[in-house]
Amino acid sequence: MKISIIVTTYNRPTALNLVLAGLAKQVVNPQTEWEVLIADDGSKNDTAQLIASWQQRFPTQLAHVWHEDLGFRAGAIRNRAAAQSSGDYLVFLDGDCVPMPDFVQQHAQLAERGWYIAGNRVLFSESFTQTLLNQPNAIEIMEWSVWQWMVAKWQAKSNRALPWLRLKLSAMRKKRHSRWEVVKSCNLGVWKTDFIAINGFDEEFSGWGHEDSDFAVRLLRWGILIKDGRYAVPVLHLWHQENDRSKQAENWQKLEVTLKSHHTAAKIGYNSYLN
Repeated sequence: MKISIIVTTYNRPTALNLVLAGLAKQVVNPQTEWEVLIADDGSKNDTAQLIASWQQRFPTQLAHVWHEDLGFRAGAIRNRAAAQSSGDYLVFLDGDCVPMPDFVQQHAQLAERGWYIAGNRVLFSESFTQTLLNQPNAIEIMEWSVWQWMVAKWQAKSNRALPWLRLKLSAMRKKRHSRWEVVKSCNLGVWKTDFIAINGFDEEFSGWGHEDSDFAVRLLRWGILIKDGRYAVPVLHLWHQENDRSKQAENWQKLEVTLKSHHTAAKIGYNSYLN
């Protein structure tokens, strides 16, 4: 199995740099092939320069997939990157979500036919995020001790103290198998064949909001159930200002249409990029 990590970004190179530093620290079994594709939703040239600098020293293939900035089009750039990926399994990661060193390997171990993985986040405060982004050695957070994580939680730098904890959980991971509300595209693992079967993300969702819920609902309808990724594939979510939510109400109405319908395939999606 080959894993394609698809990292969505938009004009935040300092955060993306820390995410790439986290990906560069991955501890992956030799038999696990993987690649990284940066799904760039129209960033300026400083992001391209950052990616180019990482390509010279990255431990695996690193590609830059870009489209013009025409507003928030995360679904579209994810579809475009997925069409250019060569993996059997897709892991979607946001460009402000720093992966732990076992992120790729844990996703590989959780991957199971008939299921997709809903990962979770550890939220960092605004002040702590700024501190990290201003430190050249910020990625050393990956080497924090249990005590340091406990202190960070107590000091309100982080909303959780256990990102280091790994639990098998076994059957517990499948208890919320139809809870589409828990699925976030900032940390999501899915077989590429299943992604293609539902035509990826629906690009009729314009602007921020609910395109990941629509994706989750259509996957469930296709017969692919949700596997809980807590205590296995957490990511460290850097603080950011809220996105423009002017389209949220309109997108919620589109999600309600999905919930009341029977379709599985996105109207405008992955197959737009096959040529």
